[in-house]
Amino acid sequence: MDVKDDNDNRGQTAWWRVGLGLGVVTGLHFLRRWWARRRLPPLFKARDRAGVALITGASSGIGAEYARQLARAGYDLILVARRRERLESLAEALRAEHGVMVEVLPADLSLPEEVARVAARLAGLPALDFLINNAGFGRSGDFAGSDIEGQLAMAHVHVDATLRLTRAALPRMLERGRGAVVNVASVMAFYPLPGSATYVATKSALVGFTRSLHTELQGTGVRVQALCPGFTRTEFHDAADMAIRQAPGFAWLSPEKVVAHSLRDLAADATVSVPGMGYAALVGVAGLLPQAVFDGVGAAYTALRRAEPMRVWTQR
Repeated sequence: MDVKDDNDNRGQTAWWRVGLGLGVVTGLHFLRRWWARRRLPPLFKARDRAGVALITGASSGIGAEYARQLARAGYDLILVARRRERLESLAEALRAEHGVMVEVLPADLSLPEEVARVAARLAGLPALDFLINNAGFGRSGDFAGSDIEGQLAMAHVHVDATLRLTRAALPRMLERGRGAVVNVASVMAFYPLPGSATYVATKSALVGFTRSLHTELQGTGVRVQALCPGFTRTEFHDAADMAIRQAPGFAWLSPEKVVAHSLRDLAADATVSVPGMGYAALVGVAGLLPQAVFDGVGAAYTALRRAEPMRVWTQR
């Protein structure tokens, strides 16, 4: 067999694996959605008093949508983000519409002292049903030419703050035998992308942390989930670089659908939640693809990205 035939056979094998993976993941995706819709999670069952949820990055986008949907379900809220005025506006609307209690807690989670303040608030709560670790921001640009302090700040917000807040929340949840922690990661946790090395690394860390923690919490009544959305119509992606903004319309998800999917997957105790059938299929086959595929996609993405300088986008 010559080299050309060998390469052709390898290519056919790779695509066969991709096709099989897509079929399996699609089937599992629909089965999980069918099962989740037939189960009412204990977190959402009627109780004598309201539950409490603390949400970081709550001033806009996915964080604000978690606030809306949990307030609609009767949960009192503690909203955390940098922008006090945005938090106050959202809190006022939720109090008026749903009659829930909403506390505003402005904090910049890139600062250790601010993380410690939010962690102390969590530890002091008599009860906590939800912790939504959603705060985050992104930077586009080659790592070699980046500001290392900015890269480390991203790691502090995505990883350090998540670990510290989760550690502060879990003891109370475990005492009560119920609760949920949602760590907002990204589909990019599964797909290496040039210009976003630190972002991809931190989101991958969140997925690994969540999956490992899920195994520790089996049988405790406490659930933990890594939410991995794709392109979502929020301020976070509005400020992203041109290559991302040029994604086709069908690739975009609404915050409403992303959060609803996350909450349904909590009902099924799904560790990793990937909204959208297309994105679920992409994640399912990620481990089957050869590095050459990622390199090819990365080269095409880099060609688009070169038209713009480094950008910073935020969802905090």
